[in-house]
Amino acid sequence: MIPFEDFLQLPTGEVAALVKATGHKVCVFPVNGTRRWFLLEHADRIQGDFFSAYMDASIQNHIELCSMLYDHGIETILAPVFGRELMHRGDEYTKRVGIEGLVRTATDEKYRGFFERREVKVRFYGDYREVLTGTEFEYALQSMNEVTQATKSNSKHRLFFGVFADEIAETVARLSVEHYLADGTIADKNTLVRKYYGEDIPPVSMFIGFDKFSAFDMPLLSTGEEDLYFSVSPSPYMTIRQLRAILYDHLYLRRTPEPDYTKLSAQELDWLRNYYRKHEDEAFGVGKLKFNLWIPETAD
Repeated sequence: MIPFEDFLQLPTGEVAALVKATGHKVCVFPVNGTRRWFLLEHADRIQGDFFSAYMDASIQNHIELCSMLYDHGIETILAPVFGRELMHRGDEYTKRVGIEGLVRTATDEKYRGFFERREVKVRFYGDYREVLTGTEFEYALQSMNEVTQATKSNSKHRLFFGVFADEIAETVARLSVEHYLADGTIADKNTLVRKYYGEDIPPVSMFIGFDKFSAFDMPLLSTGEEDLYFSVSPSPYMTIRQLRAILYDHLYLRRTPEPDYTKLSAQELDWLRNYYRKHEDEAFGVGKLKFNLWIPETAD
């Protein structure tokens, strides 16, 4: 196993090769905490239209984050965007952030240039057709179809936006029935994945979240074997060091077989006992409120 500090110093291409050597990586990366990040780091961009400035900065940041992941060998990104709660967050937020964000995947020059330059195939998953059809926001479906068609021949990377993917039971049931009526056979998991996402996707490799510990919006791809990571800072703050720490943990630390406890030395058992007793009151996922915001308990 390469030492962590040496791993941090490797050229990006070498890290990507190490990542790809262990198989196709699927990363679920919901970019959360964006408004908090924008207000803290880009308040000077607000000149009368908060939402426009916010969307511009967020799109540029999302492109940079996706590029970082692709550069490091991750080939498929699932990006959950929002669920049905969006429709209850107020008309202005719903339209200017949620729906406009979907439209701009097709119309924003930075997104379009990124998809073309990096050969990114874009798809959407979730019940967005059922939720948006018949509403004032139905027009977004045209843009979503446009970017899907425009990028369908790209084959180097994939980006799946999750839109209303929070309730899937009825959708999976419908897809199963449709398959049986058309084919006369019971759909297996791979068939359902293909019908739901539009193409084959391997199981999720890792989930990188922020805020309260919760993994979500990866229907049919979660096996319980995926590695879960949660950043202390909002997703837009992700650094190369943070990503490499995650990849190092994923590639090496979590793959190392556990020892036979009965063969540990007395010194090793003493260290383990002392460590567990020292931290017996602690639990990952416990937080505290600061300015009415939930933040994780850390050593500071």
